[in-house]
Amino acid sequence: MDALRNALQPITHNLPAPIRDLGVSIIGETCYKTLLLDIDLESTECIKLAVSKGLGIGIIAASSIVKVPQILKLLNSQSASGISFLSYLLETSAYLISLAYNVRQGFPFSTYGETGLIMAQNVVIAVLVLHYSGKQAAAATFVAGLAASAFTLFSDNIVDMKTLGYLQAGAGALGVASKLPQIAAIWQEGGTGQLSAFAVFNYLVGSLSRIFTTLQEVDDKLILYGFIAGFALNAVLAAQMVYYWNGPAAKPVKEKKAEKVPIASGSSGVSTATPKGKSPTTRRRG
Repeated sequence: MDALRNALQPITHNLPAPIRDLGVSIIGETCYKTLLLDIDLESTECIKLAVSKGLGIGIIAASSIVKVPQILKLLNSQSASGISFLSYLLETSAYLISLAYNVRQGFPFSTYGETGLIMAQNVVIAVLVLHYSGKQAAAATFVAGLAASAFTLFSDNIVDMKTLGYLQAGAGALGVASKLPQIAAIWQEGGTGQLSAFAVFNYLVGSLSRIFTTLQEVDDKLILYGFIAGFALNAVLAAQMVYYWNGPAAKPVKEKKAEKVPIASGSSGVSTATPKGKSPTTRRRG
């Protein structure tokens, strides 16, 4: 350890000011000194904090693109098969409440930053689902309602913190409920349709990581229980994705086509078709 410390300290003690300031802003002055200046790796609390911050930043970075494959899949296929709008409606509503709650509580950005990014991508997906389902008017109504709800939740004069706390408790249940329509849609269709595997598995890893970061940095049971329940249902979605991996995207729709029998018509419009297997009768002239 001494050899490692002697090798690293000349570097860590001479880091550029912007890097040092960034490190202090992430893990705090005390842990920055402990881990980077003193190279003391026996400080369990600082190591846990650094891991939590690292996971949080990683989740936020991944969340900026987590739904992009899903968006591209919808655009390329121009089909909303296998995707539940209700699921996205519930999830987006839960994320909006959570975002307002975390911002107004002043929690560290690293513990909730992905909420806003994923919510924005959810709005795009929900609008595309409605568009490809032929419900353009509903898409406009959805966006307008979301904007009005955001204004209300972020306004101290309209929704106080006590009420927002109750809404956050409901948001946890809403987030859990948002997975159920998607699970049901996959089950009913017998396939995952246009659902993105990248998004599903990233959600699974992200929700598990958020349990750890919440335990380390946020003393709020409402948020913790929401992440635990979310992880459980994300695991169900991931299991469905694996189960239907090599199966068809969705159950094929059987189209019944009417069988057309060719009919030969005479000049009078009366059918002169001959029944199969019988020879035409020749009229003899007397």
